[in-house]
Amino acid sequence: MLLGQGLRELWIPAVVALGIGAYLSLDALGVRLAAVAVAVGVTLLGSWSLLVETVTLLLKRQYALDYIAVLAIGVGLWAGEYVVAMLIALMVSSGRTLEEYGASRARRSLTALVDRIPSEVLRWDGPADDRGRPGAHARVSDVAVGEHVYVRKGEVIPLDGVLRSPSGLADESSLTGEPYEIEKAAGDPIRSGTVNIGDPVVVEVTRPAGDSTYAKIVELVQQAQDEKAPLVRLADRYSTVFTLLTLVIAACAYLLAEYVRGADGLRAVLSVLVIATPCPLILATPIALLGGVNAAARKKIIVKSLASLETLSRIDTIIFDKTGTITLGRPRVAEMLSLSDRPDAGILGIVEAIERSSLHPLAKALVLYARERGDTPAHATDVREEIGRGISGLVDGRRYTLSRLQDDGGMAIELTCEGQRLAVFSFEDQIKEDSCETLQALRRRGLSLLIFTGDRREAALKVAAQVGSDVVVRAECSPADKQAGIDELRRQHKVTAMVGDGINDAPALAQADVGMVFSNEEQTAASEAADIVFLGGDFALVGDAVAVSQRTVGIALQSILWGIGLSVVGMGFAAFGLVPPIFGAALQEAIDVGVILNALRASQE
Repeated sequence: MLLGQGLRELWIPAVVALGIGAYLSLDALGVRLAAVAVAVGVTLLGSWSLLVETVTLLLKRQYALDYIAVLAIGVGLWAGEYVVAMLIALMVSSGRTLEEYGASRARRSLTALVDRIPSEVLRWDGPADDRGRPGAHARVSDVAVGEHVYVRKGEVIPLDGVLRSPSGLADESSLTGEPYEIEKAAGDPIRSGTVNIGDPVVVEVTRPAGDSTYAKIVELVQQAQDEKAPLVRLADRYSTVFTLLTLVIAACAYLLAEYVRGADGLRAVLSVLVIATPCPLILATPIALLGGVNAAARKKIIVKSLASLETLSRIDTIIFDKTGTITLGRPRVAEMLSLSDRPDAGILGIVEAIERSSLHPLAKALVLYARERGDTPAHATDVREEIGRGISGLVDGRRYTLSRLQDDGGMAIELTCEGQRLAVFSFEDQIKEDSCETLQALRRRGLSLLIFTGDRREAALKVAAQVGSDVVVRAECSPADKQAGIDELRRQHKVTAMVGDGINDAPALAQADVGMVFSNEEQTAASEAADIVFLGGDFALVGDAVAVSQRTVGIALQSILWGIGLSVVGMGFAAFGLVPPIFGAALQEAIDVGVILNALRASQE
């Protein structure tokens, strides 16, 4: 579909090419009036969109390199160089067709995100807890909150909701990047865009289609596609200088031809103007940036605006949140201190029996630790959990209690039995597997690295020591503190990027030149404030984003500098009469196609 859209105007350059052949045939037969009519007609057809845009820009008092193309066409028709005028029109129309194809190619993987989600869903008839049956098909956009839908095995879940079937199995890799099967139980949240890889399930819808997780991703993609490339504006700012340079060279060419070489000055001017026609060159710049967005999307990096991709390539300072960003945001047991004569395995069996049914993060960490190191788990009864105080249960007729140590910031838990202390468990936040390597790679790129965290200073310094790379730490920061810290860096003329994962990071993400967020819930305030969203928790995505941005902007600048530089060289030769108008048109066409093809490299990894 996109390919068809990119080539839908192919008939225009085809007609212009046929018109050139018709002009040459009619001119050879001596039907001059008809030949001229054909030339003028196909020239206007091939350059019509360019003429309309030029008039629009003139009315807005804006300047662009396209003015040179219009001037070259006008001079060609005035001088009777109809073949040259038609070649310029062919160059304009074919260049824009190639740009459309390139843009569609660059957006292909982004559009695949939209195409994944089904447009229809099966409603579920009857209560979710009985043996109901699938009902009629309905458009996803027509399904209301509270309704139940039936999702078969292998289907993409179209709407956010909660599981009403007893159990389910989901593949969330499209959102999280984690290649694992996620077991779901009744009441667990289900997100749109994930795939049901187990038995058919019933899902109760909790968000309308427009507010779903996947709809938010689509919205981010559309923002990136619709944003005007910042380097296009950069090229426009230089267009006045380039236009003046072109006019100076054209004037010199006229004087050299008329008073030095005794040649046709108007023909010499036309040769210069033909080579100075770089409109496809300008269109190549957004191709490069859209290609960068495409390359980022394949790595599960959603770029919300093309401007942020350009800015990211210029950053010199990155600020990181700690918990959930550099670390997993999930506690693990760092150490067990036994305070009794009981075997550790027996203590761990008791701990697992009591904590097995708790949903608290520390409880999950204890259960995992006990299963890895414990023996046969015990059996607990009369388990009581009191929010903020701990959990207790009866094991072999004795009551055991797990509670937090108040003097350790809530990151240690002790096990007691009827007043006797048996063990103390301390916790730490586990560093992501690729955090150290990624931070070192960023440091090698010359970037300054900082950690702004609301955690205790001791915990923050411990993480900084583990990751190394000369990271500066600011601990116990409130959201306002983080925002103020970034504002201070910006006043020092630093170009900043903030990387976070939660709502408390939203002010800092908005304050930074580029905000980047790890988020599996694209509806959070953090994602709204950020410019770039990482789908999943892989910390290496930060390095990938920086690398993609720098490579993309480098290719875009190549397209600008190579095209303009080669055009200036060609104009110099044309000024001395070494390049006739027709050869000049062919030369500029080759230059324009070359830089567009170069810009397409940004789509590749």
